[in-house]
Amino acid sequence: MVVEDDTGMTDQGPAVIPALSFDGERVSVLVGGSVTARRFTVGGAGVVIGPAGMVIITEASDAPARSGVWSAEEVRLIGPAPAPVTERLMGSPWGVDESSLPIHIAVRLGEEVLYLGTAQVSQAGTSDGVLTDCKLRLEAPLSRELLNRVRPPLPPVDLPGLGWLRHVNGDRAAALEQFVTGWYPAAGATESPSCSPSRLPGGLRQLYRLAQQRPGALGTQNSILPEPDLHTDHLGEMLVFGVENQGGFFWSLLWTLDGPEADPTVWFREFDEEPIAEQEPLSGFLIQFSLFEASMGADYLALSNRLTAPQVEQLTQALHLVPLRPFWPWALTHFYVAPGLVVRVSSEGGEEFDLWAGATHRSALDPLADLPVDWTRFDG
Repeated sequence: MVVEDDTGMTDQGPAVIPALSFDGERVSVLVGGSVTARRFTVGGAGVVIGPAGMVIITEASDAPARSGVWSAEEVRLIGPAPAPVTERLMGSPWGVDESSLPIHIAVRLGEEVLYLGTAQVSQAGTSDGVLTDCKLRLEAPLSRELLNRVRPPLPPVDLPGLGWLRHVNGDRAAALEQFVTGWYPAAGATESPSCSPSRLPGGLRQLYRLAQQRPGALGTQNSILPEPDLHTDHLGEMLVFGVENQGGFFWSLLWTLDGPEADPTVWFREFDEEPIAEQEPLSGFLIQFSLFEASMGADYLALSNRLTAPQVEQLTQALHLVPLRPFWPWALTHFYVAPGLVVRVSSEGGEEFDLWAGATHRSALDPLADLPVDWTRFDG
């Protein structure tokens, strides 16, 4: 016997409820009455607020710019949100904190509604006091079958290819250009003041040229400094060209009055510690930097940590190893790729590994979807 409670949940999980019944009866129960309930629309989702709770009703879709189910564990509300919604989710600035009241999530499936249970705010962004985006974590993760109903898979697209990979240990300039132009859509030319480009190594000059139409090529987490911001260190010996987003470390090249080396050594330095040479010279470093930043800034992510070597081997079997020596002295990092997908695997001691995957399209995460891994985030 299947038992259903007042919310629409059954002892076997979520239940489909006729839309008229849900809108007219269940919502009133969930928010604590229909008389004082207030209704809003936020990013295509209906939001109902009452004295006992909030109900968010999204459409069944996978449109990144609209509110909806993002993954098996996450729902996104895309603003801007009106003040009552902002206050309920973020907490009232006047000290009447209603943000602890339950947040109920439901998805509209045509003439029916599927109630998914409750969620909690996990991350939110505001601008001038207005909620711009909000991530809510479902208390009960969705099965793959249920996820495909409330977030129908996006249609296949042409993913960035792997032609660049065959040039990695041959024509590295071609490899860098093909990867960057394949991963980042052109955004239109931008003017950038020149900083004596003839005195810069060819790899940096190439990256600056690519970044004129593809600014993301300079990084989203860490960054390659724009040409006007290049500077020497306090001793005037090293040209600082790359920085960590919080200033914790930087990358530099040996700076002399002579012409630049064709493919110089890249030096990693943390605060006032002694510099450490990256294992690849600038030509390989720029490929690795581009792969790292592409994975960091991707719209679709898969993250896992504390993996064993056998788990890493299983995860990367269907992928292609980028044939370069390890990147980043802090945590030696290797890269694996597939069309539209960059996976980086890092380890500080060689016994436990962290994995971060970034994809240009949700479907590019499919090679990782059915593996027995405890994901901390999986957007596939």
